[in-house]
Amino acid sequence: MKVTLDLDALLAQGKITTEEHAKFNNFAVQTTSNLAFNILVGFGVVAVSGASLALIPSPITAIIVGLIISLLGLGLSQSGLTQWSLLANMCVLVGALMFGGGTLLFSRGSVGGLLLVTILYSIAGIVARSGLLITLAVLTLSTVIGARTGYMHAMYSLSITEPSLTIGIFGLLAIGLYQLSKFLPTDFERLAIIGARTSVFMVNFGFWIGSLWGDRGIDPEKLVIIPANLFVLGWAVALLATGIWAWHKNLRWLLNTVAVFGGIHFYTQWFEHWHLSPDSVLLAGFLALGFAIALRVVNTAMLQKNA
Repeated sequence: MKVTLDLDALLAQGKITTEEHAKFNNFAVQTTSNLAFNILVGFGVVAVSGASLALIPSPITAIIVGLIISLLGLGLSQSGLTQWSLLANMCVLVGALMFGGGTLLFSRGSVGGLLLVTILYSIAGIVARSGLLITLAVLTLSTVIGARTGYMHAMYSLSITEPSLTIGIFGLLAIGLYQLSKFLPTDFERLAIIGARTSVFMVNFGFWIGSLWGDRGIDPEKLVIIPANLFVLGWAVALLATGIWAWHKNLRWLLNTVAVFGGIHFYTQWFEHWHLSPDSVLLAGFLALGFAIALRVVNTAMLQKNA
């Protein structure tokens, strides 16, 4: 548990003595110096790693260097020296990213390579208590079933070739991780929740793509197996049911996420059927204001429920 205190104000108010002020201030100075030292050493590790790849640019180099740095981080994390915890986490994070990148290049993005990297990121994320690595593990798993992102000049793209499979796998993963989080210690509970939340995003992305093009299976040249209208209806029902459950459980993050994707769903279908015109944009703008006010009211009510 971390608490922020204004030592000067407490001293001026007479709530702590001069000796206590000096003692607590000394603790703060030690913590700050440890943090600065860890960050400097961490930057040194990153610089050495980058230089090694620049000198010998190959997937094998990335794998070897990443493995060494990860093992260094694991060793530090198991040493019990709390002053090295930040550096340990940095080493595990940097090492895992390098090892994962090298593995994907070496395996040419094969399913086996992607699964290996998913497992690696999951283990490293748990060891380093890194929410970023847990998120990357979930996103890497999505690429196994064809999820892709892309960028061209002034344009981003999202590709999900298996909408139904994406919804099914990540829906189960989100539910499983959420239920698992109830039985875990605080640090691991946080990681499970992060994984569940990332999975919720993937489920909605699956519905979004499906609502536009349907599901053709693994071959995009085949006829549509599941029509887009079924995804449109299914997404609306799923959002409504999840929103009601989130309200009942007082889960504000989930409710707000449902509201955001509900807006995306609504406006996607709105402009798909009404097309872009001054009238449709004007009406959509008024509806957006109404949704924003309603969401603010709901959030206020949930905060009062927590109070």
